Amino acid sequence: MSVSGVSGARERLVVIGGDAAGMSAASQARRLKGPDDLEIVAFERGHFTSYSACGIPYWVGGQVSERDELIARTPEEHRSRDIDLRLRTEVVEIDVRGSRVRARDVDSGAESWTPYDKLVIATGARPIRPDMPGVDAPGVHGVQTLDDGQELLDTLTRARGRRAVVVGAGYIGVEMAEALINRGYEVTVVNRGAAPMSTLDPDMGRLVREAMEGMGITMVDDTEVTKILTGDDGRVRAVATEDAEHPADVVVLGIGVRPETTLAKAAGLPLGEHGGLLTDLAMRVRGHENIWAGGDCVEVLDLVAGRERHIALGTHANKHGQVIGMNAGGGYATFPGVVGTAVSKVCDLEIARTGLREKDALRVGLRFEAVTIESSSRAGYYPGASPMTVKMLAERRTGRLLGVQIVGREGAGKRVDIAAVALTAGMTVEQMTALDLGYAPPFSPVWDPVLVAARKAAGRIRGSS
Repeated sequence: MSVSGVSGARERLVVIGGDAAGMSAASQARRLKGPDDLEIVAFERGHFTSYSACGIPYWVGGQVSERDELIARTPEEHRSRDIDLRLRTEVVEIDVRGSRVRARDVDSGAESWTPYDKLVIATGARPIRPDMPGVDAPGVHGVQTLDDGQELLDTLTRARGRRAVVVGAGYIGVEMAEALINRGYEVTVVNRGAAPMSTLDPDMGRLVREAMEGMGITMVDDTEVTKILTGDDGRVRAVATEDAEHPADVVVLGIGVRPETTLAKAAGLPLGEHGGLLTDLAMRVRGHENIWAGGDCVEVLDLVAGRERHIALGTHANKHGQVIGMNAGGGYATFPGVVGTAVSKVCDLEIARTGLREKDALRVGLRFEAVTIESSSRAGYYPGASPMTVKMLAERRTGRLLGVQIVGREGAGKRVDIAAVALTAGMTVEQMTALDLGYAPPFSPVWDPVLVAARKAAGRIRGSS
């Protein structure tokens, strides 16, 4: 094992993880400090950097034709900016006391120590892979990285049959179900919850299930997968539950992710309730002056609930990286928190949420009113108007907006941004009713659906006070 030293008086910034948060931090730090003042070394265990993991289902489904369209910045582009990017190199230990990391070449196994003056941990999240028989069989795939996506596409190309089972019905599960439908597969989704999209309340999740069933997807809810069955050739042939078998030529795991903080935990760094690293507003790891963390491996402040939570989204990761890079490069920036906004789609159905669900509000002890309204995306008489369901939660005593969920067709999903801004500003539903939103028949009814929900919620609050 070799040891590489720090040359001259330059500071060295070491980055663990070469995707959104890590390379955003490295790039921002480089903008502030040139190579004569700051050496930047980045370790990435995979083959790619700075890519859109969120785009993988659309690549698999054929809407994105080429893998490289998902890559925002190549390794060569990073290196051209004097970032020493080391691909296929995995950091296996962080020595906090010695201010160094131990890295292993994935292909050769060779190891070396690299000292740091400043460290960025951007190790991302790992897919939940249940401990069950057959889960490692050929034909069973997680979808987290570009390598994962390529392996799945290779399997789809070789598969003899056209039957797919998706385990889990969160964002990835729902999006992968659509991708497989687009590729001509018969798709079954096995979901342990009462309805798909557990990020929604069950009544809104049922609308998603109806749409998925309408497009030919077989939904199996309230069901736990017990094992994955294989054939004589060792490849997957079915997914088993307690009372049924679902034939499969390919299985996609969409159960969710957890923060990848194995290294951080072993190094004694502080972790939160959900297993993510805890940081301050500057994204500095709590109690450590020269260590920052960002992306899917951290927990962030929920501005509505007032507690830390883990949300794995590329939007957050890129913002974390910008903040970290600014601070590591000698500037100053903060990341105040999130309201939990997310949007997705399954075929032409748009699904969006922000803020708290009913169970979230109950968990933190909030008393609330919940209202649901039916509206349309445009003026009812204008061609192309489609139905939209909006659910809104408001705090009972104050009328403060707590959360919004939207399910509908074209024009539904991005309306959640109105609510995201209102949540960030701490607005009440009464205040929301006066928002001056854009109106014309091709875009909205006279009263936007979000404002219709706010009016109903405000009336409910007045009646309960």
